[in-house]
Amino acid sequence: MNAAILARLLWKRRELHQHDRWTRRQLETYQARMLQQLRQHAYAHSPFYQRYHRGLEHAPLHELPVLTKATLMEHFDDLVTDRQIRRTAVEAHLQRDLRHERYLGRYWLNATSGSTGRPGLFLFDAAEWATIMASYARASDWTGLQTGLRYRRKFAVVSSTTEWHQSAAVGATIQSPWLPTLRIDSGEPLAAIVAQLNRWQPEMLTAYASMAHLLAEEQLAGRLQITPTAVTTASEVLTSAMRQRIEQAWGKTLFNVYAATETAGIASECDHHSGLHLGMDIPTPGRGRNIASECDHHSGLHLCEDLIIAEAVDAANQPVSAAVYADKLLVTVLFSRTMPLIRYEMSDSIKLADAGCPCAMPYKLVAGIQGRVEEILHLSNTSGERVPVQPIVFHRIMEAVAAAEWQIVQTADGLEVLIAGARDGFSADALAGGLQRELGSQGVAGLPIQVVQVAAIPRSAIGKAPLIRANRERR
Repeated sequence: MNAAILARLLWKRRELHQHDRWTRRQLETYQARMLQQLRQHAYAHSPFYQRYHRGLEHAPLHELPVLTKATLMEHFDDLVTDRQIRRTAVEAHLQRDLRHERYLGRYWLNATSGSTGRPGLFLFDAAEWATIMASYARASDWTGLQTGLRYRRKFAVVSSTTEWHQSAAVGATIQSPWLPTLRIDSGEPLAAIVAQLNRWQPEMLTAYASMAHLLAEEQLAGRLQITPTAVTTASEVLTSAMRQRIEQAWGKTLFNVYAATETAGIASECDHHSGLHLGMDIPTPGRGRNIASECDHHSGLHLCEDLIIAEAVDAANQPVSAAVYADKLLVTVLFSRTMPLIRYEMSDSIKLADAGCPCAMPYKLVAGIQGRVEEILHLSNTSGERVPVQPIVFHRIMEAVAAAEWQIVQTADGLEVLIAGARDGFSADALAGGLQRELGSQGVAGLPIQVVQVAAIPRSAIGKAPLIRANRERR
């Protein structure tokens, strides 16, 4: 790892650890100061924000216009704060070998896969990149697994190895003898993944939720034989059935992480057994609360509110109450400078908790994540009207299915339900009947449903296997 980046990472990781011991008032004071600095930087260096927020320079955050990915990409050259950055040049750079070259010699480049319909390009300077790495390190810290200069742990990451994907880029940056890591592309054959993990014997396993579920099935079948101290899942919806099987395979070592390319770590679960040991030889301050000794892990995911301001809103961008699933999430990334993101729209549907975590960390909790707005299926009811069916409606039925993996695909005529790794007791007719009844409770009746058993659920270019795929043309 580059010495300068390592130094920045160590410093930022120490700073985030100190934030965990703040009071809520200290956190809110910090948020206000960082938001002011972000806006001042954007107004001084971004022609786009000079126009977009004209007359609103002193308005409160909730009165500012929402920034969509489409708007960001349309005004890319004016939104960035470095006048040398040009979208066409960034796109050309993306087509080249990124392993050994930063854009303009100083920017890390990530791209979204376009799962929401619009690919996005995101640039980060050295300070921003160190913060991104520290946000992921924090998720590891909250599991209680000590890592760092004195704690040489073996990691395994089963996700994307595509160079423009953030997880792959972070992994390439932190290559270090202190953090030996096996990186496996989730698109590889399952047997090959299992063989590599058996040889490596990781102490920490990180994977897409669907892949962690598959690996848990392999562990329970005896083909995979590893004993990780902690398992983290990310990038996909983690259902209660997935969690149950993963914990059945490895015990209560599972921690869910909520992250995105634009923001890096958004929220993570914590462990009350750990004492929040900080790796990389960061000493625990002599004063302050012992955060993790009290913490009831898995009561929710702590929002990283010292890095982002998160607004759970409805379709009209109005705030929703706690314990209610929002239509989308608006994020303001407090550390973004190269590409300031202020009230940036994400299509994730989350639910905030109406209470905090017993650990007393100052951050709000995310009580549930049910997927993206793009996973809402719009189906015809008995009156011929199109009605939205939320992902959780399908989860209620599918989580009880005796199978390793499933995926619901909206077709031109109805629904196709893909099933992989069916276990004893699986019945295609019973599944179709259960879905028909559940959809009937939503006013959708007579929808053709075809259940198909497949060898494996198809994955995207970066190895994800979404649980629900909407038919964009029909929508």
